[in-house]
Parts: sequence; structure tokens; C-alpha cells
Amino acid sequence: MNPRVTILLPTHNRADVLGYAIRSVLWQIEQDFELLIVGDGCTDGTSEVVASFPDPRIRWFDLPKAPLSGYANRNIALRQARGSYIAYGQHDDIMLPDHLGALIATLEVAGADWAYSRPLWCVPSGFVLPFFLNLTHSDELTYYLEVENHIPSCCVLHRRDALERVGYWPEDVPLMADWICWQRIIRTSATRSAAHCAVPTSLHFRAIWKERDVPATEWLEQVAKLAPWWPNSCKLSIPPGLTEQQAFFDAIAPDPLAWAARLRAGVAEIADRLAWGSILPAARSWGPSPAEP
Repeated sequence: MNPRVTILLPTHNRADVLGYAIRSVLWQIEQDFELLIVGDGCTDGTSEVVASFPDPRIRWFDLPKAPLSGYANRNIALRQARGSYIAYGQHDDIMLPDHLGALIATLEVAGADWAYSRPLWCVPSGFVLPFFLNLTHSDELTYYLEVENHIPSCCVLHRRDALERVGYWPEDVPLMADWICWQRIIRTSATRSAAHCAVPTSLHFRAIWKERDVPATEWLEQVAKLAPWWPNSCKLSIPPGLTEQQAFFDAIAPDPLAWAARLRAGVAEIADRLAWGSILPAARSWGPSPAEP
């Protein structure tokens, strides 16, 4: 019997954090899945990390390095996917326990082919930074399709037949093949829309080869550092000697659902604070309200 969901988890030489990504898949409330871990020319202890999880739902693709960013290797695994839905892990990211269930529900309610949840960036300073974009708004969707992508693949779930329709991921581009694939799925879908899960369902960490984040994230990190109101649930002290992933996983693991609830409450507070900060100057520029003396 085919699983409900296929999760693709590509990796290249991150044996130090891969185990946390795998554990976050295994603690999903939705347990009807297969996990396809795709090694793209791994030369560290990745195989040993995967072997330490004797779960029959895990399939290990230990492949030689593919050209460019290894997208061809991902397609090898994706062509063997058996789930009705495809979700994506990253070797340095962490899923919250209801990630799969929330995205499937979002997709089904919307009747769309492609869904995403609220992106969260976890930066080395320990702050969790939410990114606010709602692709159910036509102007935001147009910007997303034509200008730039701020949605990590760990936030995405789509129908498998939609991936087959667009011919899988492009293999001849050095970067952003996921974004190109998402564009094609949305544009060729019957609704030509994206389904938006307004709450975060995964934690995205900066790749070790990146020296900096996108400008919007850097700006929000400065807000987080200066704002006395930044919620405690959206920041974490990273002990010396620990990876960010281990520190966050250790904080989440005792009660993942309760931790997720606190995180989401903090994200909602950040949204309110940022909205108030943008509204107040505009309101003051109009002078006192009629109710004021």
C-alpha cells in the first residue's frame, strides 16, 4: 500500500546535524509517510547517521556527486516517490510535529496543487524571524512568481501528480531549482493559486556556505535585537560548542507540541507589533483623531 506522503530530504556532508532533521520527520503526527534521503556525493559520516535510524519507511540514496547543486539526484528519488503528496526536508532544518498534517489540510481546503506554511528563519544569534507573505493575495503572488522567492523548500507540500505534470525539478540551473519548479506547478494548476498555511510548521536555518541572509531577514534581526518586546519564545541562547540545530532540538524535544504553540503565539505577537509600528506613524501624520481633545 502506498504511503500518503513522500518526504524528500537531500543532503551533502552535514552529518553533524542530519540526525535532528530525521528525528523531526519521525515525530510527525501524520505517520503515513516514506522518507527518501538523497546523498549528493557525501564524503563524511552521513551513511552512518542514516543507518542509525532503522525505520523501514526510510530509503537511503547514496549517490555520487551530481552536477551543479545536485538537482539531478533529487529527481532520481522523486521519480520513485509513491505518496500522493510530496513534502521537503532539508538536512539542516527541523519540522514541527504537525507540519505534514497542517499542510495537507491547507492544501485540501484550498483545492490547490501547492501549499506552503509561514517561513521562519533561525539565525546564528538565536533569534527566530518570521517572514510575512500571503500568496492568496494576487499582488503578492505575482511578486513571488516574477521577482523573488522567500519560501524555503522545508515549508512546501504539493501533489505528486503536479510534480509529474511539470517534469520534476530542472537540472540545468545552478541554484533555485525549487523556485522554478514551484512557479511551474502554480502556473499550470487548475486554480493557478497557492494555498497558504498562516502558522509556521518548520524551522529553517541558514546554510553553512551562506555568509549572510536576505536583506529583509537581516533587517528583522536588527529589530529583534533592539526591541524590548521581542517574545522569549522566538529567541534562544545557543550554548558554545553546540550547533544551532542541536540547541533548538534540545529545547523542542521535551514537549514539541507545547513548544510549537508558544512559538506560534510569539509569531502572532511579532506580527501585531510590526503592524502597530507601521500604522502609528501614518495615523499620527493625520493629526489627532476626532475623539481626542
